[in-house]
Amino acid sequence: MSAKRTVNLGEFACGQGEPLTFILGPCVIESRDLIMGVAEELRKIADEMSVRIIFKSSFDKANRTSYESYRGPGLEAGLKVLEEVSKQFGFATTTDIHLPDQAAPAAVVCRILQIPAFLARQTDLVHAAAVATAKNNGIINVKKPQFVAPSDMIHCVNKCREAGQERVLLTERGTTFGYGRLVNDLQCIPEMQSFGCPVVFDATHSVQRPGGKTTSGNREMIPYVARAAVAAGADAVFMETHPTPDQALSDGPNMLPLQNLREIIQQLSQIRVLVNKWSGTD
Repeated sequence: MSAKRTVNLGEFACGQGEPLTFILGPCVIESRDLIMGVAEELRKIADEMSVRIIFKSSFDKANRTSYESYRGPGLEAGLKVLEEVSKQFGFATTTDIHLPDQAAPAAVVCRILQIPAFLARQTDLVHAAAVATAKNNGIINVKKPQFVAPSDMIHCVNKCREAGQERVLLTERGTTFGYGRLVNDLQCIPEMQSFGCPVVFDATHSVQRPGGKTTSGNREMIPYVARAAVAAGADAVFMETHPTPDQALSDGPNMLPLQNLREIIQQLSQIRVLVNKWSGTD
């Protein structure tokens, strides 16, 4: 394990002693206009508040509860939109992939490839993403499954490293508690950091309520879980955001309204400054 737990994201680094990184954007690419509008607002926030932002949206949501649910525009069209975001607004981008053959084309466009929590045990998918991101000087972000202990994530990290990818982020997004609830064990954060990986906290999926025809959630809880996670040492915060979450085509109940973003970013950034000071890394 390196002396300092950081991963270079391009224009900035994420990890120990660094300011907080934010991974933000709508859950899924609903339209080009929506994505470009959100990216424009995030660019304003990044510039006005001097915060580090990675833009996130998905070209396909393959793990939807219902077959009729909207999934996204698909690989080719979705990557075209994300590439436009990078060129016009200067953001590095991230998206999730679900199949090994999506890794190579996605890694050309996106700085970070995300492995969904339900798929983090899929060796072929993790290996393909690790190889593709390493080839393109990118990063792999693996979400800890809701059913996996944090100590067991070392095996996924080792799969990435064995494929030649040393730049690994791990994401805490809640653990299954009963049938319809997720809980966050904040001990997951330092435990997964001990593998030499910066840890991301997924504040919006942590407030999901699994079950039913569509997943519900409680977005009012996002600030509470996010503040606790940053105080516990999370290096980045993942929050899906939308101008009108109640009209969103995916994960609306647990997305943060875009107009509320500045306040929570300010709060979390201030907590991060204190954490770095407490740990002697400021």
